[in-house]
Amino acid sequence: MRLISYDPCPCLSPQTRLQAGVGYGNTFSCIRTMYKRESVFGFFKGMSFPLASIAVYNSVVFGVFSNTQRFLSQHRCGEPETSPRHSLSDLLLASMVAGMVSVGLGGPVDLIKIRLQMQTQPFREANLSVKSRAAALGEQPAYQGPVHCIATIVRTEGLAGLYRGASAMLLRDIPGYCLYFIPYVFLSEWITPEACAGPSPCAVWLAGGMAGAISWGTATPMDVVKSRLQADGVYLNKYKGVLDCISQSYQQEGLKVFFRGITVNAVRGFPMSAAMFLGYELSLQALRGDQAVTSP
Repeated sequence: MRLISYDPCPCLSPQTRLQAGVGYGNTFSCIRTMYKRESVFGFFKGMSFPLASIAVYNSVVFGVFSNTQRFLSQHRCGEPETSPRHSLSDLLLASMVAGMVSVGLGGPVDLIKIRLQMQTQPFREANLSVKSRAAALGEQPAYQGPVHCIATIVRTEGLAGLYRGASAMLLRDIPGYCLYFIPYVFLSEWITPEACAGPSPCAVWLAGGMAGAISWGTATPMDVVKSRLQADGVYLNKYKGVLDCISQSYQQEGLKVFFRGITVNAVRGFPMSAAMFLGYELSLQALRGDQAVTSP
C-alpha cells in the first residue's frame, strides 16, 4: 500500500473561532464577524508557522505510516506483494502509530496557530475565577508572532506548555487517522473494477474526499475539546484538563457545543482530502513512471 496523507490541523480560522471563541451563532455569522473585525487577513491568522513546518511534518508522519504498514505486512506474510488485499489489522495499527507521532510533531504547531488566532477574540471574564491578563495588556495582542508566541509559552508555562491539549489531540488523531486511512483504502478498492491494476484518478479523488469528510466529521467533538484546551491560556486559564473541559463545556453550553464547527470540518474535508490524495498519487505516478495511479 502506498502512503496517503492527512491534514495535521484544522487550517481554517472560522473553525477555531467557532469551537473556542464566544459570540458566534453559526458558521456564516462567524465569517461575517471575522471579516468585519479583521478583514480578509483574519482568515489566515496564525498560518505562517504551520505552512513553514508542514513539509517536515508530513514527511515524518507519512514515512512512519508507510514503513509501519510495510513492516507489519512483511512480518505477517513474508513479502508485502504476496498479499493482494490489505489487512485491516495492519492498517489499524499503522494508523494508530501515525496518530501518536503526529501529536508529537503537530501539537506545538497547532498550539501556536490557535493561540495566534484566539488572541483577538472576546472573553467572558465574569464567568471566570481566574484574573485575566487582558486587563493588564489592554488591547495589545499577547503575541507578536510565532517566534514571540513560542518564547512566551516556554517562559510562562515551560516546555510542557507547548504540548497543552496533547491528550485531547491524541484522542482526536488516533481515531481520526484510522477513519481516514482505512476508509480510503477500502473505498478505493471497492470503486475500482477487479480488472484494473489500481484505482483511477476519479476513484482516488472520490475515495479520498469521502474519507476526509468521514474523518473530520467524526473527529469534531474531540477537536472542540482540543481547541479549547489550547486556546486556554492566551489571557487566562480556565480548564484543568480534558475531563474538566468536557464537563464545563457541557454544563455551560450543552451537548451541541461538541459539534461546533462540524459543518466547516466536513465541507472542507471532502475537497481538501480529495485533492490531497489525488495530487500525492499522481505525483508518485509521474516520479516513478507507473502505469496505474496506485499499486495494488
